[in-house]
Amino acid sequence: MRVLLSYPTSVGIFDIGQSRDKRYHVIFDDTSLGDFDSVQGAVDALVSNQTISPTDIETKELIDTSTLGIAKDYLEWDSNY
Repeated sequence: MRVLLSYPTSVGIFDIGQSRDKRYHVIFDDTSLGDFDSVQGAVDALVSNQTISPTDIETKELIDTSTLGIAKDYLEWDSNY
């Protein structure tokens, strides 16, 4: 999977990657939290806490991604193109 975008948060870095089948994945701690038709769809799902719930690496508690202040506009994410 090729990582396209990254966004740092207080709990770690979230990435948007693209698989060989051209699906976009929200990735946290090397785990896909879901696949989507578009980059914006992936970001929208993450911002609204509608992905598979990631687990905090340190506390092992589920993370509510809607509370992390992640930018809704993927153009504000760090680009890895």
